Amino acid sequence: MTSISVLLPYRDAAATLAAAVDCVLAQRDVDLELIAIDDGSRDDGPAWIAAAARRDPRVRAIASGGVGVAGALDAGLAASRGAWIARMDADDLCAPDRLRRQLDALIAAPGVGALGTAVALAGLDGGAPGDGLRRYVAWQNALITPADHARELLVEAPLCHPSVMLRRDALRDAGGWREVDGPEDYALWLRLHAAGWQLAKLAAPLFTWRHRAGRVTFTDPRCAPPRLLATKAPFVAAALRARARPFVIWGAGPTGKRLARALEPHGLRPAAFLDIDPRKIGRTARGAPVRAAADVPRDHTVVVAVGAAGARAQICDHARALGVADDALLRCA
Repeated sequence: MTSISVLLPYRDAAATLAAAVDCVLAQRDVDLELIAIDDGSRDDGPAWIAAAARRDPRVRAIASGGVGVAGALDAGLAASRGAWIARMDADDLCAPDRLRRQLDALIAAPGVGALGTAVALAGLDGGAPGDGLRRYVAWQNALITPADHARELLVEAPLCHPSVMLRRDALRDAGGWREVDGPEDYALWLRLHAAGWQLAKLAAPLFTWRHRAGRVTFTDPRCAPPRLLATKAPFVAAALRARARPFVIWGAGPTGKRLARALEPHGLRPAAFLDIDPRKIGRTARGAPVRAAADVPRDHTVVVAVGAAGARAQICDHARALGVADDALLRCA
């Protein structure tokens, strides 16, 4: 049985497919198959993959009919034979020891269901990574252990999707990839965690995430902030219910109020908002009072929801200085 099945969905990617496929086929010391899923291409990509499959029996070509990434991945998963499922995108690159190192790490950590790697950013076709993307990748790369990922999971997607290797049984427990009205990778990480699986990452940058202008991650409305918030809101609600105590939201600005609004359909409302802006203190937001941060209640969960760059760490430090236990903090923005 093939040890690793690498799923590579692609659409109109003829210009970059060869480099991505070569990276996979050059992996050292692993038994693998590469399942290349044509998801509705109109260029020469499928012909190139068919030729690659004739040259190398490890390459298997299938077509999903243009159903989108989640559907293409589930088609690849259904066709796969490996006990371990790895991801690759058609415009990215990876180091030749990536899969071996991920496999070794997963075998050594049976509770980890999905293991990524740190990533290096590179531009492609003039798509130079912006400051926001660089901050996001730096945040991702700083999360290594399962504890790191669990702590930050409700902030944003903590793993770079195409850098990941997963256990087949973990994917089964999470229901595989699903077409959702939001980012399908983040939804999968949330479901894996809810099913009891840990997320982790290798600290070595074994994957190069090549950014091009117009990449789906940045143009698809399902990846926009409102859809990301809707995707995670049920899991934030579940985390709050599991703590079985009232909660306050630290941040009475737009980010905190949007989170409060997203929790209302789940029957949850904050006891108060906390803020350091004297202009907000004494007012109400979403029907809850806005109080000074210094008045943080020690017997409540403190949900951190402030959008400014760097604010989350500062708020957590401030809360701890005020006597809030770290396990009472729930980081959500």
